[in-house]
Amino acid sequence: MKQPMLSMLAGGLLALGAAAPALAHHSFAAVYDTNQQVTVHGVIAQVKLTNPHSWFYLDVKNDKGEVEHWAFEAGTPSGMIRNGFKPNEVKAGDEVTITAFHARDASQNRGMLKDLKTADGTTYGLFGVQEQREAGQR
Repeated sequence: MKQPMLSMLAGGLLALGAAAPALAHHSFAAVYDTNQQVTVHGVIAQVKLTNPHSWFYLDVKNDKGEVEHWAFEAGTPSGMIRNGFKPNEVKAGDEVTITAFHARDASQNRGMLKDLKTADGTTYGLFGVQEQREAGQR
């Protein structure tokens, strides 16, 4: 009787261990509100092209002239490159406008990047590898 119970327990623990990586990857919908878009204009403070997702950090002046720090989560570096983005094309000090889906926690200056427009008007759509680029987009 003990042997079947131990086998079932071991099997259950193995199944939980195998599922852990899937649980570790968060759902964008759990973190970001796809019904709440935000558009901000500012200066790139840092670009991180790292797996699993890249990040764009932006310094934005608010209505009082104070600098707010924003963070925008983007696609994987390889997915972004397939969408036309080139490393070092957008760098610290560049002026950009970002449209994103705001974090569900409205107190956070954070979003899931939908598109990024540079000062010269170049627009990068950086959300995932299936993105359909419009004419004129890179």
